[in-house]
Amino acid sequence: MDTQQNTALTRALAEVPGPLPTRGVIHITIPHTDRFTVVGNHLAQHPDLSCTAVGLAVRIQSLPQGTEISIKALAARCREGEKRIAAALHELEAHGYLQRFLHRLPGKKVATRTVFCNQPAELLRPRRQMPAPVPIPLSVPLSVPVSVPVSVPVSVPVPAQPQPQTRAHPQAHPQARAQAQPSAQPPAHAPKSDPATAPEPEPVPDPNPDPEPEQAPAPPLPPASLPVLPPPPPPPFVPLVPPPTAPKPPRPPLPRPSELTAELDRAATALLSDLRRHAPQFTLSEDDIRHLAPAVATWLERDAHPDTIRRTLTDDPPQPLRHPAKLLKHRLTALLPPPLPGACDLVAPARPRVVVMPFQTCDDCDRAFRSPTPGHCRDCREIREYRGEDVRVAA
Repeated sequence: MDTQQNTALTRALAEVPGPLPTRGVIHITIPHTDRFTVVGNHLAQHPDLSCTAVGLAVRIQSLPQGTEISIKALAARCREGEKRIAAALHELEAHGYLQRFLHRLPGKKVATRTVFCNQPAELLRPRRQMPAPVPIPLSVPLSVPVSVPVSVPVSVPVPAQPQPQTRAHPQAHPQARAQAQPSAQPPAHAPKSDPATAPEPEPVPDPNPDPEPEQAPAPPLPPASLPVLPPPPPPPFVPLVPPPTAPKPPRPPLPRPSELTAELDRAATALLSDLRRHAPQFTLSEDDIRHLAPAVATWLERDAHPDTIRRTLTDDPPQPLRHPAKLLKHRLTALLPPPLPGACDLVAPARPRVVVMPFQTCDDCDRAFRSPTPGHCRDCREIREYRGEDVRVAA
């Protein structure tokens, strides 16, 4: 009874496709939906890199753009020491995953820039040329990208119709009959004429031409198929933590009282000067006291007790406390209490008064009924009205 059964693990193992291996590791793969990094097997299973170098490469690949990855910065993030991190960075640099180069800054300054590539082998391969974009027909909406393959209509060959031969009429001119039969050989005694200088014979129209047969209509071309639109791209990943290079919102200003009187200024200055007696790390300069005095005066104007202000400003400071004036400025702004409500605000709103009719006893049947004055109930009034007797009407 003391052995705890892990039902979640049993259910997950039952959902693994295929038979489970008899030895070795069993993978339970759950798809990631956010906060994940794609790592290639060429890095995770690199035979020449140590596990420290592989883990450090995965850590660097998961960091956002602009994150500091110097040896001291990585040592502050990881449990490994600086020597071990430096050796791992040298391994990554030897295998092409990490590259460092000098970048000249304005003013004759030089800075070291670090570049991390997740696939260094792809940098050595020649870049493949992109295929030429296919022209989009006018029937396609303009929202279709140019790189989408568009189906081009293929022309279907149409069989050529035989041209009808014009039969020569038996009574036609002999020259027209000769034109109707171009394959006939000329007579032997006919002189050879130069085709360039010989005049062309005028064609003689046939008095009874045969009607030309109607040509069959050409088969219609297949309609051009519309391009298949690609699925909409997934929404971009929005990190929950903004990168270090993101612009920070402006800080709210220090609170100021509605009227900074001499008494409030003197009391606020005395309270700030007295903080070092209770917490020596809150020793402020004269400029800091002069800058923070209006904010403390705002607290005093809102009827905050001096002991409450002192305890709120000095309790649980960070260790080590490097900038006490900045901490007091933040607490005076973020923890400012609201003004106390007035006497009129604390009074409950008056509710409408409900008038309750008292109970009366009927003079005839002693039945209880509600009425402001004594008299008879409803039934007794109806009976008395029917009999014609006097009725004491109850309002």
